[in-house]
Amino acid sequence: MIESVDSIDKGSEEKEKNMGLKLKETFFISHGSPTLAIDESIPAWKFLNSWKEVFPEKPSSILVISGHWDTNVPTVNVVDQNETIHDFYGFPRAMYKLKYPAPGAPNLAKKVKELLLASGLDHVDEERKRGLDHGAWVPLMLMYPEADIPVCQLSLSSKRGATYHYNMGKALAPLKDEGVLIIGSGSATHNLSTIAPRTTPPAPWALAFISWLKDSLLHGRYEEVNEYEEKAPYAKVAHPWPDHFFPLHVAMGAAGEKAKTQIVHDSWDGGSFSYASFGFTAATTT
Repeated sequence: MIESVDSIDKGSEEKEKNMGLKLKETFFISHGSPTLAIDESIPAWKFLNSWKEVFPEKPSSILVISGHWDTNVPTVNVVDQNETIHDFYGFPRAMYKLKYPAPGAPNLAKKVKELLLASGLDHVDEERKRGLDHGAWVPLMLMYPEADIPVCQLSLSSKRGATYHYNMGKALAPLKDEGVLIIGSGSATHNLSTIAPRTTPPAPWALAFISWLKDSLLHGRYEEVNEYEEKAPYAKVAHPWPDHFFPLHVAMGAAGEKAKTQIVHDSWDGGSFSYASFGFTAATTT
């Protein structure tokens, strides 16, 4: 099928507009259960489905740091087309039929690698066969259902600390000036052993941890958040493993030291899973 001149012109105009877009925001999204993609009764479903009311700009591309890709060294997926990875077990059959065919962002992947190496990291790997895990495509399916924005995924390294990931974010900050939307996708609390029935009120330890996290972020105590294992109440209960928390540190670092935090969503599910999500806005330079 041959595109009309009008459609080609509109596509070129959209591309040029995105190329000139400079962003100040980064985000941490709590993606919770994979069924968020299809379960409208989860409060966060409505939030993500109305994402464009929160963030109306259309980014040139998206960089996602997901809690479901954990490697020894930072790794980027360098692909032309993203496959949908169904990296979960025991869920409804409909979940395994879902597809999010977002184009890859190989040029962005190369830029991510360059920035991380320039920041002092010794090694950054490239993965040429990996698509998007559910930590990336589940929220994106609701946020950008058209799947027409190029997406690159960057791994985390759970054996390294929160400050390491915060510094990764700082290294990636220049991407915002190229219209790249940086999203950390994890969970504000993530302890699978504490799952309870849907209507169960949040556990006291979970409330205490989230209260501390909100207060620390809203008052710009980012160094304290980097030291959460020592500073936060019930840190090891909220995050027995840090993989779903470190994406927050990357998003936080990418916004900058004097960034302002906003709570963009706040809900609970299953007695201990917080869907708290945060936006970080870079400080205005004069």
